[in-house]
Amino acid sequence: MNLESILIRKIRILRCLLVLFVNVYWSIALFAVEPDVIDQEIRNGNFEAAKKLINQRLSEGNITPKEMWNRQWQKERMDRIKADFQGNEERILNFIKRYYPDITTEQIRKWKEEKSLEVMIIDGEERYFRAAAANLFRIDQQARQRKLEKDGAGNTSFEDFLREHQFAIYSQAKQSGHSENHEPRTIRVTYTLTVLPDAVPDGETIRCWLPYPYRKHRRQTDVVLLGSNLDDPIISPPKNEHSTIYAEKVTVKGKPTVFRIQFQYRSTGEWFDLKARPIKPYNKESDLYKKYTAEYSEHIIFTDEIKRLSEKLVGTEKEPVAILQKIYDGITTTYPWASSREYSTMENIPSYVIENGHGDCGMLSLLLVTLCRYNGIPAKWQSGFMMHPGHAGMHDWAEVSFDGIGWIPIDPSLGERKIFDKKEEIASFFMCGIDSYRLIVNEDYSCRFYPAKIYPRSETVDFQRGEVEWRGGNLYFDQWDWNLQVEYPEK
Repeated sequence: MNLESILIRKIRILRCLLVLFVNVYWSIALFAVEPDVIDQEIRNGNFEAAKKLINQRLSEGNITPKEMWNRQWQKERMDRIKADFQGNEERILNFIKRYYPDITTEQIRKWKEEKSLEVMIIDGEERYFRAAAANLFRIDQQARQRKLEKDGAGNTSFEDFLREHQFAIYSQAKQSGHSENHEPRTIRVTYTLTVLPDAVPDGETIRCWLPYPYRKHRRQTDVVLLGSNLDDPIISPPKNEHSTIYAEKVTVKGKPTVFRIQFQYRSTGEWFDLKARPIKPYNKESDLYKKYTAEYSEHIIFTDEIKRLSEKLVGTEKEPVAILQKIYDGITTTYPWASSREYSTMENIPSYVIENGHGDCGMLSLLLVTLCRYNGIPAKWQSGFMMHPGHAGMHDWAEVSFDGIGWIPIDPSLGERKIFDKKEEIASFFMCGIDSYRLIVNEDYSCRFYPAKIYPRSETVDFQRGEVEWRGGNLYFDQWDWNLQVEYPEK
């Protein structure tokens, strides 16, 4: 065989290989999963179909580590949504019939359309949010009034307590001319997180982060760790946005794994007389202004919904305090408090509030922060716990900043409680003040843990109940319990 024949044969082989490569490439491209198809299936509530497509996508060789992480998270988020939407129609209707014995299908349909009764279609099945029935009587004004007429106002001791406490702080601030350090309280907390028996195999190491008082805030001082059942606990650095105590424990078959700490701190109340305090023009070149008027993460985003709501509430107002008043009044009068889905199941929390017409404390606070930032007022998230006697529990609020004053607290969900005449100055107490019964744990949301967490958090936004994981993955809320015990040593 001469050289020319050899060359011709090699060219033919190369052509065949090229044709084969092209055919294989286009075959892979033809049957590869398009990412948009997965996202569309999720939006349509077709979770099982979306999971199959995700698994197929994960098996392809052209996926990046980032997309692999995001796709795995999509599967986890769908499971969390299904866990939140477990209510069946019979149980929901039985609750509603206590107040509407002759309820009609048409009325149920109307409540669903108005978003007063929260449902989702998941894999072709209509599923109710677990707190949908109770929320109906918080969201719908007519239903709320009917429940009030049947059940009465109930125990008003908390409102009475809050009114007296607020008035004491307000009066001291007015009389002294000082906004800070009023009505100090010493608060002692025993916090316990218990991983259920055999949630993790015997002999494995559980990593746990517990909430701990934030140690760099003027309202919260004298923080002391009194004791724990932890070996070598690690307290996060003082300015870490999520304040935690980290520890590890080895599991024992058939027994719960218990993490317990006890701490004490001093908390004070504040009220700022914004009419009497000079407000300076913002230094818009400062790092503080740039950071806290910017968009952040997936929730503080200047969406079209935010812009339209701002136009409705704020209009052309330019004076910062007047803008804040309009935003605060708009939120407290428009969006009632209602039990929330897990934050990790929502892609944009303020958009959810606007679309559904309600939200819990953290959701209303995020909406307020976003509106303030969009209008050029520095604002940030703050959260932890309410520590009021008999009413201790998770709670979120916010802070806004005015040049010449600094950061001031604002709590839109407690501002919803109309315990003072609206004509009184103190009626807007929570627009520029806060009570002494708080535990600040977080100075921001969706921040890094110390030490770092490996797997996605159970609560991807807030941090209050704690976080737990092991080498096999994250432990979700159904695999552990938490308990908060509060004492007031001065009393």
